[in-house]
Amino acid sequence: MDNITVLLAEDEMALAHIVRESLEERNFKVILCANGEQAIEQYRKLKPDVLALDIMMPKIDGFEVARQIREIDVNTPIIFITARSQIKDVVNGFEIGANDYLKKPFSVEELIVRIKALLRTKRTHDNITKAIKIDNEPLKIGDILFNPIKNTIQHNNSGIVHLTARESAVLYQLCQPNMESVPRKVLLQKIWGNDNVFNARSLDVFITKLRRHLEADPNIQLINIRGIGYKLVW
Repeated sequence: MDNITVLLAEDEMALAHIVRESLEERNFKVILCANGEQAIEQYRKLKPDVLALDIMMPKIDGFEVARQIREIDVNTPIIFITARSQIKDVVNGFEIGANDYLKKPFSVEELIVRIKALLRTKRTHDNITKAIKIDNEPLKIGDILFNPIKNTIQHNNSGIVHLTARESAVLYQLCQPNMESVPRKVLLQKIWGNDNVFNARSLDVFITKLRRHLEADPNIQLINIRGIGYKLVW
C-alpha cells in the first residue's frame, strides 16, 4: 500500500500540520484542507484514496462533506476525526456513509492502522465484486431481485432501490447457501477489516437500513441470532 493519498480536512491548523508531517514521513501523500468547501473541491479535482474529515469545520461541516461525496462516490473510505463522541453523532456519521470514526486526541499510528484497514477492506470488496462479475447473475431473495454488481434491489411494488457499496456487500454476505447464519465477526472482518466497537455500531446501522429496504417483501426476515450473528430467511 505505497503512495496512499489522504485528503485531510481539519481547521485546527496546528494539529493539521502535525498530522500531515507525520503521514508524509511515512510516505503518504496528504492533501490538506482548512474547511469543508476546500475538501469537496480538492476531492473532485484529485480523487484521493481516503478522506479524513473533521466534523466541526467552517463553511461546510464534515457531515455535509461526506453526504455530498456519497451522492457520487460510495466506495472511497471516509474517516471522521472529531472530539464529538456522542452515540447520535457516531450513528449519524455511519448513516451518511462514513467507514470509521476516530476520536481526538489520537495517535498518527492509530490513524495509519485505520486507513490501511479500510483500504484492505475496499480491496476485498473490489475482489468480491470481480468474482461476482464472473457469474453476473442477480440473486433472488423472496420476491426481490438483488444485483450485487449494480448495487440495486428491485421489487415490482417499489421499483429499483440503489444500495451503497457497503449495504450491497453486507447483503451479499448474508445471501448464503441454504440460508445459513452469518456471524457478526465474519461480517465485520470481511467488510470492515476489524471488529472494533465503532465498526460494530456501523454494522448495526447497516442491518437496520437493509431491513427497511427489504420490507417490500413482507416474507423476508433479517433475523438477529443472539450471540451469533444474522440470518436472512424468506
